[in-house]
Parts: sequence; C-alpha cells; structure tokens
Amino acid sequence: MDTVICESPGRLICVQRETPARQADEVLIRIRRVGICGTDMHIFRGTQPYLSYPRVMGHELSGEVAEAPAGSALKPGDTVYIMPYMSCGHCAACRKGRANCCMNIQVLGVHRDGGLTEYLSVPQAFVFRAEGIGLDEAAMLEFLAIGCHSVRRAHIKPGQRVLVVGVGPIGMATAVFAKLRGAEVTVLDSQTSRIDFCRQTLGMDHGVRVSPTTRDELSARTGGDFYDAVFDATGSPRAIEAGFAYVGHGGSYVLISVVAADITFNDPEFHKRETTLLGSRNATIEDFQEVLDAIRADLIPTRALNTHRTTLRDLPDVLPGWTAPEAGVIKALVEV
Repeated sequence: MDTVICESPGRLICVQRETPARQADEVLIRIRRVGICGTDMHIFRGTQPYLSYPRVMGHELSGEVAEAPAGSALKPGDTVYIMPYMSCGHCAACRKGRANCCMNIQVLGVHRDGGLTEYLSVPQAFVFRAEGIGLDEAAMLEFLAIGCHSVRRAHIKPGQRVLVVGVGPIGMATAVFAKLRGAEVTVLDSQTSRIDFCRQTLGMDHGVRVSPTTRDELSARTGGDFYDAVFDATGSPRAIEAGFAYVGHGGSYVLISVVAADITFNDPEFHKRETTLLGSRNATIEDFQEVLDAIRADLIPTRALNTHRTTLRDLPDVLPGWTAPEAGVIKALVEV
C-alpha cells in the first residue's frame, strides 16, 4: 500500500508498506481523507516538540471500515472518523474522565504512525460512524473539535467579548464555536487574508491586524476593558506572552498552542486581573459529538474551509508549497 513518510524535517517520500494485520480488538480502516493541519506543518518544518523521525503524519482522518471484530457495531463499508488520541484508560487523567490529556497518550501521526497511508488498523474504541456527513466533513471533525474543546474550557457565555489570536484552522474553529455560544468575537492575526475570511465567511464581529500598536488598538476597541476570554492559537512564544495583556479583569486566557519554550508573564498584572490561565489539549468525544451536530445543522461552512486538496501520491510534491503564507491554505485535504 502507498504510504507517505516524513523521513526528516523537510523531506517527504512515498513508499510501499504491507497492509497492516488487524488485531483482535481493532478495526481495519480504508483511509479515504486526511486533513493537513498546523501540527503536520510543524512536523514537516521540524518544530513539533513531541516527535521523533521518521514518522507517518496524519491524524485528521475519515475512511471506510474494511474489517471489524466479530460482534462489533461497525461493519464493512461504514463511513467512519477516527478519534486520534489513543488514551490508556487507566491513568489518573483517564480516571477523571480527561482522556484528552492522558498521561500515556499516543496521538496518531505524532507519537505513533498516522493516516497518510491506504490502510490503518486502530482499536475499535476510537472509531465512530460518521452518520449524516460526508468523507470531507468527517476528516474535518478533529480540528474543529479542538476549537470546540477550548471554548468549553473557558465556559463562554452569550454577550462576552472574546479575542482569538492566530486564526489558522484551529483559531478559526475556536472563533466559530465562541460565536455559536453567543460571544462577540474579535480575531487578531498578522495575515489580512485570514482576518478577511473570518469576517466575510465565518461572520466574526471584528478583525485586527498585528502591529506595534496592537495593545493600544484592542484597548481602544473595548473602552480599556479588554476581553473576557483570550485564546492563543499562534504557536509563537512571543505572541503567547503578549496575549496576557489582552485579558480583562476577571478574564480567562486559554493556551491552545503547544510551543517548545518557557512562557513568562508579569505576575503583578496577572494577579491584579485575577486571571484564569487554562491549557487546552486535544478534544473529547463530547466535543466531537458537538461538532458533528453543528455540521449536520449546517452551522459550519466546511466547504469554504476546505481551500486546498491533493492526492496521497502527489502530497510530497505539493506540501512544501502549502507551507508558504501566500499559498492561502486554511484546510487542505488529501484524497486516498
């Protein structure tokens, strides 16, 4: 079967591998779509902190069941999505119902080989029917669920002011679910095209481009109150540190980005605001279900979000060009 491997930073190759043998508790899936996200771009660039090479990338996955265990609710031909966070089920986090931050987590495409291949065998506990949606939409569930989870972490309420810093796909997903909860949403980014997309296509309320006077502009826009919740999805330590100053008194700061760096902030300002600082990692099955319901209700413009696509065999030639900002990639899908 065709498999695309990231051998080392900047080097993708397509190779032949044997089709995996399904284990007793696993489902063999014919992969049909793979979403390419910021994590994959970081892997390609060599800036993903949890990864060793070589690695088969790909964790935003949809496909069709090829084989399932006897007695399984899944059957051959079912359209499915995969929850890519392989949690252990018995650590302290899992016992608390927080499998998304399992102490022994194995994320497909990061800690173990992922879905840029024709067939993948995974434990059936992480495979779900994609009822009522297509293969493209099913492959978009995961990145949307990360945004949904971050909004749930902050307990966003109608009428609150929300700022989303960094509107790549995850930031856009966060903005969408904050808006669905009734927030007034401002997006902040260095790319005008992304700000325009958020306002014109996703219906966000305000957009601000990063500049030396960003804090002053945000202050003026909010009458000096700043924001009830700020979400960082930039992947930039410098941007994360700057974001502390955008949180209003009594507000929350949610870090979605994972960066290989120490983050510092001014403690008197942090305490003066009684800031709530939250990490948001991965997503839960409840988040996936919320996204699934939102897509079925036509509340998310998935077709507009899918700006680029290619085939598995062509990906090694295409992906390097997608890393450039001028490529305008929001969500790219690989057809298998």
